[in-house]
Amino acid sequence: MPNTDTLTAKHIFLLTAFAYLFSFAIRLIWVFQFQDNPQFIWNDQLMINTNDGYFFASGAQKWLEGTLQYNPQTAGVFYTAATTLAAFATKYLPFSLDTVILYMPAVISSLVVVPIILIGRLFGMTAVGFFAALLGSIAWSYYNRTMTGYFDTDMFSAMAPMFILYFLLATIKSEKFVFALLSALAILIYPFLYDHGNAIVYAMGIIYMVYMILFHRKDAFTYHSILLISIGLMNIHIGLQFLVIIALFAAIKKELISANISLYASIITVFLFLYTGHVFDLIWSKVALYFNRGVESQGLHFYQVIQTVREAGQIPFETMANRISGSVLGLFAALAGYIVLVIRHKEFILALPLIGIGVFSLIGGLRFTVYAVPVAAISAVFLFHVIAMYAKEKKFYYLVLALLTAATIYPNITHIIGYKVPTVFMQQEVKILDDLKKKSSSKDYVVTWWDYGYPIWYYGDKNTLIDGGKHNNDNFIVSEILLTTSPLEAARLSRIAVETYVESNYKTVADTLFKNRQKDQVDVSAYLENLRYGDVQLPEKSRDIFLYLPMRMLDILPTVKIFSNLDLSTGKPISNPFFYSTQRFQDSGSVIQFGNGVALLKQEGMVQIGDQKVPLGEFIKIRYTKDGKLDINRQTITPMSRLTIIYLESYQRFLILDNEYLNSTFIQMYVFENYDKELFEPVILDPLVKIYKLKV
Repeated sequence: MPNTDTLTAKHIFLLTAFAYLFSFAIRLIWVFQFQDNPQFIWNDQLMINTNDGYFFASGAQKWLEGTLQYNPQTAGVFYTAATTLAAFATKYLPFSLDTVILYMPAVISSLVVVPIILIGRLFGMTAVGFFAALLGSIAWSYYNRTMTGYFDTDMFSAMAPMFILYFLLATIKSEKFVFALLSALAILIYPFLYDHGNAIVYAMGIIYMVYMILFHRKDAFTYHSILLISIGLMNIHIGLQFLVIIALFAAIKKELISANISLYASIITVFLFLYTGHVFDLIWSKVALYFNRGVESQGLHFYQVIQTVREAGQIPFETMANRISGSVLGLFAALAGYIVLVIRHKEFILALPLIGIGVFSLIGGLRFTVYAVPVAAISAVFLFHVIAMYAKEKKFYYLVLALLTAATIYPNITHIIGYKVPTVFMQQEVKILDDLKKKSSSKDYVVTWWDYGYPIWYYGDKNTLIDGGKHNNDNFIVSEILLTTSPLEAARLSRIAVETYVESNYKTVADTLFKNRQKDQVDVSAYLENLRYGDVQLPEKSRDIFLYLPMRMLDILPTVKIFSNLDLSTGKPISNPFFYSTQRFQDSGSVIQFGNGVALLKQEGMVQIGDQKVPLGEFIKIRYTKDGKLDINRQTITPMSRLTIIYLESYQRFLILDNEYLNSTFIQMYVFENYDKELFEPVILDPLVKIYKLKV
């Protein structure tokens, strides 16, 4: 085997810089694809492409600009590293907040190349580390969640654990206290960087302790390092942790603490770590969360939002393989390489939680694949390294290693070029929110689905009842408002919900109104019936309330409906309403094919839904005139039939829906601009978004 690790520190730096620039440059592909599209630009900058990014950006914006002062859900500037770094970068660098949040994911996530290369160097395989850095930094899943514009804590999701893995491996290999210190400090700050992966770091810490006791139990260093690392793992005040770690490190270095003291102290600190970190409860809760697919089992049976999150669903093996390594062959190379890697370098057993969580994605969902990407890259390239070892000359060794790595990188690059994810909102939608911001107060509330909560905070300086992180029983309240067939109920419930939320110091509205899990729990059906027809005393108005009805909600309307289409006393659906929306259709003259087994049989006046034929009640054609007014043309086909087809000509979209959807708040007020003038007044009537203000 040729000697592949004769490089100097200068060469290591240059290789790391090259890998970093490669990772960053690949992430600019998306920028070049969209930078000339004005619909994706706001304030002379491309907008970001993930909803959650606006949560962290809103925290920075609140600190920088003084917005969102009445929003209790907004993060503080030191809530998490994403918010802190964005705020301080904007304040002290010559960039706008919009620019910072656009490029920060690429800047931060590309740092993953550093620990990957250092790990290769640590084991005398710098070439493996370098090529693995090229692959791991841009592999499918890691790219998707760290691309330019994906402003989220995911930029730390795999990068931070890889630094921890490097420090732990270096601690084992060198038995130097400085690496034990760095391990403890890296673990200490990890929750500030990315608090969703605590279970993985806990598992790595536990495996480190077991490994050291199994293979180095006679070394005094073992118990000193376990003492430091277990304190880093504790879930106590970060300032106290830091001081204790530094003090212990200094005492150990000066030999003021013996091996026996560290042994007994580490036993205590490990138990404290397990207790304060609620380790087993945490791991089980994370697993149980993604296995749980039903409604709540105690109290009122609200629908759980986890069931509607795509990334929490089960995925096929091929999807997992593509997400981790770019292809099925790439994943097999990674898994085989990891086994060989552990056989030859048993220390890599510490990376098992990262590989394991990637495999768990088959059950848990897409988001778990990202953790496995860097280790999978190291493992695959190590397998290529083993193959290339048979080359007797160095140049052939590097050629084989480079070609096999390039073949593995290729499907990932292909994916990146084709991954043309749009920005969260279009420019016109942001203009509408900016207009709303100017016409209203920061105390006011917007009632809409949670998908749009964070962008409404950031661009509109408004408050919402539900948002991308507040997934609780209030989804029922908002779903009921948006899809009830009673305008009076929608208006009354909006006012009651917002005022109750503020007055109760921002407690869950549904639990407060319905006295969920209390002895005098409310009959929700009767409560809502009273809102529709009864004499209700509304709370005193303290702020304005707006209904935000975007066109994009048409794509998720059945999902929104699920949350309120429940008998909360049993958890069973109340009805089975039909709704289908499509922009893909084929008109052959006598039949319009809408896809998914849905078609309009023109001559029969029937709608084909699978094997069933249903009489068509009305065919409604809606278009916008040149002056922006709605032109509605109705054609009755079968009177009293429950099914209607709406052709939105300006959008080239068909809606096939029954009366329950047709008469809902959303369809009436968005599609038809039909509203009760005593309850609502229009504020903005744009083809993309309709906003109404509550009068009551």
